[in-house]
Amino acid sequence: METKDIILEALKKAPEGLKTAEIAEMCGLKKAEVDKAIKAMKDESLIHSPKRCYYAAK
Repeated sequence: METKDIILEALKKAPEGLKTAEIAEMCGLKKAEVDKAIKAMKDESLIHSPKRCYYAAK
């Protein structure tokens, strides 16, 4: 499974937005890897930021 898919799945399961560090911990990924994927996913409109530094699935 691709990093983006893993992150998106975790965000869909979360009841509210998550910080990058929380996503990394939940998914067992490095924070830098999550940061990179989050940026790409925002550009692709797969996720949004309900409040500063928090991310949620659309």
